[in-house]
Amino acid sequence: MRLLVINGPNINMLGIREKNIYGTETYEGLISFIKGVCEKNDIEVEFFQSNHEGAIVDRIQEAYGKKDAIVINPAAYTHTSVAILDALKAVSIPACEVHLSNIYEREEFRHHSYISAACEKTFYGKGFAGYEEAILYLKSFLES
Repeated sequence: MRLLVINGPNINMLGIREKNIYGTETYEGLISFIKGVCEKNDIEVEFFQSNHEGAIVDRIQEAYGKKDAIVINPAAYTHTSVAILDALKAVSIPACEVHLSNIYEREEFRHHSYISAACEKTFYGKGFAGYEEAILYLKSFLES
């Protein structure tokens, strides 16, 4: 499986931002964790992080014909980006949405995800483990 992991705005600030919500683990720690999961499961992984909506759209489009699956944490764009939704729909690559925090225990505006309409499943509130669950779900989905 060829996997693209996309992280949206401010995920690069893990370990610094809102430690009461996101904890003290860093973005580098997240990348290391995901690499370990992928190595154990014979998955080729590529990472992309951007604070810019258009760059995320561009990267999704570039994955067409090159990647088998996408794990995306759109972060704040979850609740605002029809453009990212449309990009995921356009490429038709199986995708899972991940959120480190439980978006349903936060502000009301965070309860709606545009992105989930183009995803096979959403994982939230499980920290780094949500990425592992998403990766393994997509692997199983593609093998079935």
